[in-house]
Amino acid sequence: MTTAPYRLSEAHDELDMDRVFAWLSGESYWAKGRPREIVERSFAASAVCGIYAGPDGQVAVARLVSDGATFAWYCDVYVDPAHRGHGLGSALTRWAVRWAEERDVHRILLGTRDAHEVYARAGFAPLPRPEIFMQIDRRPQRLPD
Repeated sequence: MTTAPYRLSEAHDELDMDRVFAWLSGESYWAKGRPREIVERSFAASAVCGIYAGPDGQVAVARLVSDGATFAWYCDVYVDPAHRGHGLGSALTRWAVRWAEERDVHRILLGTRDAHEVYARAGFAPLPRPEIFMQIDRRPQRLPD
């Protein structure tokens, strides 16, 4: 799916959870401070995709939370800064869309502060009626409104 020197894998056992934890808890804006146990549990219960680059090891990650039938939430998408600009975010997003299509899952949602263009190229669009959605948000690292 990606081009050399990158390799994409859906294997949970290939994930470098030390690296994934450092990216999400230490570097991301949406999961800063997330405890390791929560990161591990969330990935264990999700469809996952890692991108790997030879000696650099894992360089990107994403996950999908889904019932496998009607709905998926695309989240925790992270590309190592040294590997940005090579289409890896787009490759992860194509993986997510294809994963849902293969299971006939017709709705995928995501949240982003800064990557709208990447997701729009894959077919994502703003919610047409955001006023019908509600949430409970008890995350300790909740983003400011």
